[in-house]
Amino acid sequence: MIDMKGKVAVVFGLANKRSIAYAIAEKLAAAGATLVLGYQSERLKREADELIESLGQTGTGRTIQCDVSRDEEIDKAFEEIKGAFPAIHTIIHSVAFAPADAIKNDFLETKREDFRIAHDVSVYSLIAIARGAAPLMTEGGSILTLTYYGSEKVFPNYNVMGVAKAALEATVRYLAASLGSKRIRVNAVSAGPIKTLAARGIGDFNTILDKVTERAPLHRNIEQAEVGNAALFLSSDLASGITGEITYVDCGFNITGI
Repeated sequence: MIDMKGKVAVVFGLANKRSIAYAIAEKLAAAGATLVLGYQSERLKREADELIESLGQTGTGRTIQCDVSRDEEIDKAFEEIKGAFPAIHTIIHSVAFAPADAIKNDFLETKREDFRIAHDVSVYSLIAIARGAAPLMTEGGSILTLTYYGSEKVFPNYNVMGVAKAALEATVRYLAASLGSKRIRVNAVSAGPIKTLAARGIGDFNTILDKVTERAPLHRNIEQAEVGNAALFLSSDLASGITGEITYVDCGFNITGI
C-alpha cells in the first residue's frame, strides 16, 4: 500500500466524477493525501466544493479558484495555498483545451489563434503551474501531467491537440531537467482512450475505442482507476528515481504495429 499521509496534492482540471483527474484524486485521497482542487471560475465553485466533499476531504481539503491561462490567478492561488499549508508535494495537471474548429476541421485549416490557445492552455499552463508550485515544494515531490498517443501518431479528429500533446511531452522533459536539483520530479501518464466529457469533442471516438480493443495486447480499453493507480505510484516516493518519463497506461496499444 502507498502511504501519502501528511502529503498535500494540488489537482488542476478536475471537472466531474467521470474525469481522469477525479480517478487520480480518489487514489490520492484513499492513500491519505490532503487535496486542493483548482476550479476555473466562480461559477464552478459549487461543483468543486461538492467534489471535495465526495472525496472525503471536508474540513481537510480545499478548493481554490485558478484560471490556468492567467498568470495572476496562478500566483494568487499559490499564495493562498502557501497560507494554508507549510509545503505541497504533488501537482496533478489535467488541463487541455483547443477550440472545436481546430479539432474537427482538416489540420491544414488550423487558425493561428486556435493554435495559440491550444498550446497556451494545454502546454504553457504546465510551465506556469510548475513555476508557481516549485517554491512551495520545499521537500521535493512530483509534478504529473496527462498526455495521449496522438502526440506521436496521427489520430482522426485529434489534429491540433496532437501537436499540443507533443509539445507537452517535450515540456515534461525540459521541466524535469530544470527542477531536478530541487528534488522535484516531472512525468506524464499517456492514458488510453476513455469516455470522458473531453472525449466527446473527438469525432468518431467509438471507432478509436474499438481499434484499441482489437489491437491492444490486453484486448480491452483501460478504466479511469488504472490511470489513477499509475498516477498514485508516480506521485509517491516509490517512484523517487523516475523523472522526465512518459508512462503508457493503454493496455499496450502503443507497442502494436499493423
